[in-house]
Amino acid sequence: MAQYLILIYQPERAEGEAIPPEVWQQAMEAHGRFAEGVVESGGKILGGEALMPTSTATSIRGDVVTDGPFAETKEALGGFYLIEANDLDHALALGKLCPAPEGGVEVRPVMDTSGG
Repeated sequence: MAQYLILIYQPERAEGEAIPPEVWQQAMEAHGRFAEGVVESGGKILGGEALMPTSTATSIRGDVVTDGPFAETKEALGGFYLIEANDLDHALALGKLCPAPEGGVEVRPVMDTSGG
């Protein structure tokens, strides 16, 4: 099986805007269903995490370190899953299951650097 990264992009909330508990609960339930769907479809989740807002990011370009994200954008990377899938078509099918109701996901193959 090959490894793929599912990158989850969503609009960021305004600074200091809290996620209502019921919205958080719905999101967690949706991601739970996603995890179940990956297993039922013959894939495997190897890891995944939600990310802090881009305002907490530090960008490094060469020797220059800058607070915040490198580029302004409507949508920001909010989290990811590292999965195993049979092939790209399988990974795309699993990516379609991933909840991102106000944004979208990007599926990218993980480069095999083992040299084999």
